[in-house]
Amino acid sequence: MTALEAITLSGQHVDLVPLAHEHHDGLVEAARDGNLWQLWYTSVPAPDAMAAHIDRCLERRASGVLLPFTVFDKRSERVAGMTTYLNIDLAGPRLEIGGTWYANSSQRTPLNTEAKLLLLSHAFDSLGCLAVEFRTHFMNHQSRRAIERLGAKLDGVLRQHMRMPDGTLRDTCVYSIIPSEWPAVRSNLKWQLEKPR
Repeated sequence: MTALEAITLSGQHVDLVPLAHEHHDGLVEAARDGNLWQLWYTSVPAPDAMAAHIDRCLERRASGVLLPFTVFDKRSERVAGMTTYLNIDLAGPRLEIGGTWYANSSQRTPLNTEAKLLLLSHAFDSLGCLAVEFRTHFMNHQSRRAIERLGAKLDGVLRQHMRMPDGTLRDTCVYSIIPSEWPAVRSNLKWQLEKPR
């Protein structure tokens, strides 16, 4: 296998569909819901940069290092954002779940919980990953709390790991889940989806 197969992952609340050019307008609308590109500690593409971002993602998918998904909210029947398998190492195999962003109206809903359940299930149960990694900006406290709620463990902080679009240097928090932790993480995610709101 030289690349991960582009696959659709479906649940009760969300569909994760391989990214395609025809998702452009929906992604722009999702990014505008909360003006997400204006958050300095994230890398959400601005509306006028979305087409180029999709092109880059599809090029990287063709080279086997990235598998991007468009996230569809089944409740609203609209595009809610993006998520990605990246830093794919098929020799492990291991990968990272990242590049994730959601329209403001889709945040703090079951959508992210189920999306992570689908992505982790595929990574561990179908691909047999040795580890699944998550990375986020040290200052992105909302993202860090969400990753920690999944049950991922903090592996460490990469100091001055990368330069952000505004020129600041990002310290990157690296988290992971390993196969021995997956059953408890899976049970917790299912419980979060089933508990009354």
